[in-house]
Amino acid sequence: MSTEFPASVDVDYADGEGEGPADYPSLQHKIEKAIEVTKTGLEEYENPAVMWTGGKDSTLTLYFINQVAEQFGYEKPTAVFIDHYQHFDEIIDFVEHWADEWDIDVVFARNDDVGGYVDENALEPGDDIPVSALSEHNQHHVRDILEYEEDTFPFLLDTYVGNHLLKTVALNDALEEYGIDGVISGVRWDEQEARADETFFSPRHDPDLFPPHDRIQPILQFDEADVWDVFWNYVVPDSVAAFPNDGYVPETADDLPEGVTQEDIPISPKYFAGFRSLGSEVSTEKTTEEPAWQQDLEGTTERAGRAQDKEDLMERLRDLGYM
Repeated sequence: MSTEFPASVDVDYADGEGEGPADYPSLQHKIEKAIEVTKTGLEEYENPAVMWTGGKDSTLTLYFINQVAEQFGYEKPTAVFIDHYQHFDEIIDFVEHWADEWDIDVVFARNDDVGGYVDENALEPGDDIPVSALSEHNQHHVRDILEYEEDTFPFLLDTYVGNHLLKTVALNDALEEYGIDGVISGVRWDEQEARADETFFSPRHDPDLFPPHDRIQPILQFDEADVWDVFWNYVVPDSVAAFPNDGYVPETADDLPEGVTQEDIPISPKYFAGFRSLGSEVSTEKTTEEPAWQQDLEGTTERAGRAQDKEDLMERLRDLGYM
């Protein structure tokens, strides 16, 4: 593992410290900040990459990258999709389709050791995996970093061991393999308490935990409603020629302009189907039948459909390198 972070990177790690969405009083202020952070990220890092889950936040982040790269002539960074083996099929289809539409190179980060054991033994989500069956690399993470003492752990993404091995270890291995020094991600201050103190440029330089890199976070200042406002006023009209430019917002999945289908729109079909936050197929549920942007965004919790045991562990998981 590389133990050196490039000395040439010159960013303000305190940018955004003590701030929240209210410090950016209009959507235009938030967009301008996102463009500024994205531009700095593409300028300062030798080999940045963008985390793309197929969800609304990472897709919005990728939209800003596309806009900045085209306007200023930067090369588009590679997108890293963490394949944790428990995705909705529609998510992978969505990513592959829009990667082609937007000319984005995607690499799939996987923990092949865990995935191989699952395939060889025809495991289903929730089945136990012996720690002793893992590689030395993964056993080190389980025993020495997580300090997990049980003999087995469940093949579930939204648990302490499962999340770390299937997502964080897969990500860290990809960072090392591809020499990535800047990870552009779509986390937001309002999304989860463990993310509320993040800054726009956040160092991850401890070589004992992860390949040294920085997190570049252009949309911290957006709240959930802002994200949807930008989608319907900018992302969708810019991406779909037949879509109105006046901020038309469909009320249902069937309420699209003539000649436009869900497949034409860079929004995951799971949001049209009532999901508000996308996690694993096993442990994420829709909240209502209404599309995500038509739900009560202020009066209900965005991540209520996620497995709450992982949500409770979020701060510890993030200390270990989780997004």
